Amino acid sequence: MRAYLTASGAALLLVLTGAAPAVADGADQSFTIEDPRITESSGLAASRLHPGVYWTHNDSEDGPYLYAVDSRTGKTVATVTMRGVGEPRDVEAVSIGPDGNLYVGDIGDNLDGSWDHVWIYRFPEPKQLRDATVRATQFDVTYADGARNAEAMMVHPKTGRVYIASKNEDGGGLYEGPARLSTGGNNVFRRVGEVPWVTDGAFSPDGTRLVLRSYFSARGYAFEDGRLGDDYRVDAPFQGQSESVTYTADGSAVMFGSEGAGSGVERVDVESGDGAEGGTSPSGKARDGAGADTGASGDEGEGQGGSAALGAVIVAAAAVGALVLKRRRRAAD
Repeated sequence: MRAYLTASGAALLLVLTGAAPAVADGADQSFTIEDPRITESSGLAASRLHPGVYWTHNDSEDGPYLYAVDSRTGKTVATVTMRGVGEPRDVEAVSIGPDGNLYVGDIGDNLDGSWDHVWIYRFPEPKQLRDATVRATQFDVTYADGARNAEAMMVHPKTGRVYIASKNEDGGGLYEGPARLSTGGNNVFRRVGEVPWVTDGAFSPDGTRLVLRSYFSARGYAFEDGRLGDDYRVDAPFQGQSESVTYTADGSAVMFGSEGAGSGVERVDVESGDGAEGGTSPSGKARDGAGADTGASGDEGEGQGGSAALGAVIVAAAAVGALVLKRRRRAAD
């Protein structure tokens, strides 16, 4: 009987059989965030100065904090406190620009348009990994077509322009910021493309691809001259509440994260062309939008598809339930 494994399942099998390939110093592999303070990891960015380190943050009710987590151990190796900014409301994204700055997106709006503006904070990535307080620059952000909810903010690694993807059940938009952010007034973001429901996004290190993830799937897009091109399927793991994504610093893999205490960050290797030629999985089987293989045939294919579908339903129900509870809790506050 044939069995089709996801990339994560195949990796687990290799580990259990002792056949896993050697990886230099264990960096940039799947890991678990061990810090008990990080219970709502909503953004992820691979450090450019510290190999194997990932920046993350909680999304709300946590304060102006960013955490540097070492993928080798899952432990926090630095906590950065931002000052010079207001009280964060709903921090949903983090990205690193070509200027070496960390950009933090306080862009969430769970009431879908209750804030007339949101904020982006910026400060240089620390050269040393230690607890520190840094002065950040705060930018006011508005949208040309009115306020909206968003959880994905991406800084283009070549141009430095900031993009935001709005979050909407019926499909959101990709918004382009000004060529340079200004502290002198509102930075107006204008809609330049249509995207599905998005919880986070990331540019490839060369800036030619953009990955956008949702709770149940991920899509990749060719990206040129500030506009979305052809889209393609991207392998994505099933996670309890899928909230974050980033490329590794070398672009060899995409790292997917989720919310929750002791949440996992899972590595998915990038194939040649990142699947753009036809949206295939590492096994060459066509994949559905949720990331499950659909290449089986006959009775085995039906059984495999049924199991995958059942798993998807269970995970979807759990994620939706978590989202509803989260919104109720915030509404009550």
